Amino acid sequence: MRFGQVVTGTVVRVPRPGAIGIFVDIGLSVEGFVDVALLPRRIEDWPVEGTATDFEIWWVHEEHQHIRLKPSGPKYLCEDFADFVALYRPAWPSEIGEVVRGSKPSTPWQLLRLRRTEQPQSVRYVRARAPQPSRSRRIEASTLGPH
Repeated sequence: MRFGQVVTGTVVRVPRPGAIGIFVDIGLSVEGFVDVALLPRRIEDWPVEGTATDFEIWWVHEEHQHIRLKPSGPKYLCEDFADFVALYRPAWPSEIGEVVRGSKPSTPWQLLRLRRTEQPQSVRYVRARAPQPSRSRRIEASTLGPH
């Protein structure tokens, strides 16, 4: 499985439109999930249950046993995706095609902590217990000791 790999899936659940995202059957033993941050702002523009369309592998979330997806085409993708990527996941274009090796940040608030100006070697990101920006924290690598 590779980042950016296109898979066809069918929307199986839209549990709380506008709140959390959608669940997608991609024909594997694990479920696919598209976060609300990657979907259009207008709920009316979201794919409904039963919609079959293409998605891309965004990352694998090992803890929750599902694959994070992003809509492949512009119809179901957030309107400001380019800005979103530039701010919160600037390495995305270079990650496309790389083998998925483990978890990436799992919420938009964790993505908020990623900054283009920060160097990954000098900062470690700590998972917040509640998905609230105010509870996000970062710890300088020097305080963590040897890797």
